[in-house]
Amino acid sequence: MKKYSIEVLEVLSRIVEVDAADENDAIEKVRQMYRKCKIVLDDSDYIITEFSVKDEKSK
Repeated sequence: MKKYSIEVLEVLSRIVEVDAADENDAIEKVRQMYRKCKIVLDDSDYIITEFSVKDEKSK
């Protein structure tokens, strides 16, 4: 038997609207909101789950 390392990747996504001077300012505002937990993604933001082999080791 071989041992496999399988990555499980879940993608969550949400659109957040903010008023800002420009795109960089908008990204920074949303980044700060996220860091301060004012934006918390949950199961309603679910997009997809992917599985992939990351590393194969013989056992």
